[in-house]
Amino acid sequence: MRSLDRARAVCEQYHPGLLKALEEIPFDQREQPGSAAIDLFRAHGGVGLLIPAAFGGAGASPLEAVRVQEALGAVSPSLAAATTMHHFTAAMLYALAEREDRLTAAQLDLLHRIVPEQKLMASGWAEGRTQQNVLAPTVTAEVVEGGYRLRGSKKPCSLSSSMDLLTASISVPGSDGAPELAVALVPADSPGLSVHPFWGTGLLAGAESDEVRLEDVFVPEELVVRTSADDPSRLDDLQTAGFIWFVLLISAGYTGATAALVEEVVTRERGNPAERASLAIGHEAAVALLEGAARALETGVDGEEAVAGALVARYTVQEALVTHANRALELLGGIDFIKGSPNATIAASVRPLAFHPPARPAAAEPLLSWFAGGSLELA
Repeated sequence: MRSLDRARAVCEQYHPGLLKALEEIPFDQREQPGSAAIDLFRAHGGVGLLIPAAFGGAGASPLEAVRVQEALGAVSPSLAAATTMHHFTAAMLYALAEREDRLTAAQLDLLHRIVPEQKLMASGWAEGRTQQNVLAPTVTAEVVEGGYRLRGSKKPCSLSSSMDLLTASISVPGSDGAPELAVALVPADSPGLSVHPFWGTGLLAGAESDEVRLEDVFVPEELVVRTSADDPSRLDDLQTAGFIWFVLLISAGYTGATAALVEEVVTRERGNPAERASLAIGHEAAVALLEGAARALETGVDGEEAVAGALVARYTVQEALVTHANRALELLGGIDFIKGSPNATIAASVRPLAFHPPARPAAAEPLLSWFAGGSLELA
């Protein structure tokens, strides 16, 4: 498959040897909790993909990042899901870091250490909560001397066992006393932070999506990103950037998983030529739509237009992938299933894209407003 070959080439460019190292691990083992996949990702420079060169990263473009995630999804759906959380977190934080006056010295120092120390960042936002905006606060924050004391939990929280840093959305009192959004940067070894079993299915188990609890976790003031009177749009920028990156990257991982199945059908010449061509054409169209949304970012599309484009691509791809995966399994045949190939597991691993926020019903009215010329306001 040409699209998958392109994705693999980009992944090899940024992470030489990673795909080969992953493929050397039997599929069932690389998808299990505690597999070597995340360590291999870290060892092959995966942490820095979306981090700017000024901070030691690779500074990949949106299209390149989407293709890397497609390649990872084809070999390990769990790894693609897990690393999406790190990448979209990086995209948010480093978007703020482009203007150094928007972050404190302590925050900048931490961001400068992410790549050299290969630190993985987990997301403590609302991903996983039914009908909840991915960027809504999930943790309460009490103002105490020198900072904040955090309480709450994130479940599921991918990278829960491998993370070095948890980024958590919190609500703090603003200058007028009204609550406002802030972001806490919480070291994983902070007293009061703990990880507990939560993920109950074998699908995507290698993503380490368990519960992270924060019980009176202290975070100093300088590690909390807030708005300010002279920069009121600081976190608006962060939310928009993070939302778009999350939607594109999470969709790309699942697209890669489906691509692996379609490639099997084409390579093994399953079904007749018309059936294979129909399947491949449908999948390539889905890839083109997703990559088109990434290309739009590179041309300067931003704000609500970029969010709408990402959501349109995601929901269209979300529906297409399940159809393509099911059709691929049918063409691969019963013997493939009986012999215990990983293809049935890969096909089942595609479905959870529908469970990531924002769910399609929750976005229906905001998108209708946008299509009709109004604003796009996701609650």
